[in-house]
Amino acid sequence: MKVVDMHCDTIGAIFEKRNKGIACNLRKNDLHLDVNKMEQGNYLMQNFAMFIDLKRYKNPYKTLLDMIECYDKEIEDNKDKLAKVLKYEDIVENEANGKISSLLTLEEGGALEGSLENLQHIYKRGIRMITLNWNYPNGVGHPNVKINVDKNGKIIEKPDFTKADKNNGLTPWGFELLEAMEYLGIIPDVSHLSDAGFYDVLKHSKKPFVASHSNARSICNHVRNMDDEMIKLLANKGGVMGINFCAAFISPATNGHVFGTISDTIEHIKYIRNIAGIDCIGLGSDYDGIPGNIEMKDCSYMPRLAHELLKNKFTYDEVEKIFSKNVLRLYKELL
Repeated sequence: MKVVDMHCDTIGAIFEKRNKGIACNLRKNDLHLDVNKMEQGNYLMQNFAMFIDLKRYKNPYKTLLDMIECYDKEIEDNKDKLAKVLKYEDIVENEANGKISSLLTLEEGGALEGSLENLQHIYKRGIRMITLNWNYPNGVGHPNVKINVDKNGKIIEKPDFTKADKNNGLTPWGFELLEAMEYLGIIPDVSHLSDAGFYDVLKHSKKPFVASHSNARSICNHVRNMDDEMIKLLANKGGVMGINFCAAFISPATNGHVFGTISDTIEHIKYIRNIAGIDCIGLGSDYDGIPGNIEMKDCSYMPRLAHELLKNKFTYDEVEKIFSKNVLRLYKELL
């Protein structure tokens, strides 16, 4: 079963390790994801997010460019195994050449620093998807999880993960950015975005969009997940949501969100299929961006998830849609 994963933070993890003087590369490492483990997991394609923490980096756009340099070097160093994707046809060509496809994405629209010129530049550098914001309000819009930190990055107060923001959505610049992204061919990603922001994107987007790493709020009541209405509307728009393996987003609150199991993951997939259909479900592991203990220990475990889905009476065609075909359908339309 071929794997297409819409979200991981592996390049950011490598970037951070190197900044601390720790040797790390994409070929083989102790992270959730590397080339060797992707081969074991039967990967067709991986989205690599450039995650920019606005409170950590004083110059977010410069940091983004530095991180893209790190990504470019890793792809070059692994060109016998990996190849970039700028358009859908690249995926087909890469597979024919026996290579895993790699798509560059940005997680945190605030890194653009309010500049359409910066947007155009990162498009030229290869970015084809943008998660509009992370856990801070930015110039683009408002998140559902708002983390208040002091000047040293220490959390001032614990956020309430059960109360979604239904009032604060995209900013005027956010609407301008959304329009420019659609014009260029950059896919909007609403994971992390407030509920109000989701509806803004829904109403103003002419094309389908994604929630690259979000689950079902009815199964796990966390604001990073989507409620039933949002899931149905995303599906009706032709979009896809990527199932996130983070324990806090898949595990019911009754067990304290301490361990995320494959069984928990499948409950989300079953639920989403039942309310919105199989065609809106993909994978968005969030590998190397998630804390906690998970049964899907790294990306080589993907075949186990496929096996368990088949055991749970999903058809082979359904599992294939979840693992690759739904996202590929979307990329064929949008890239």
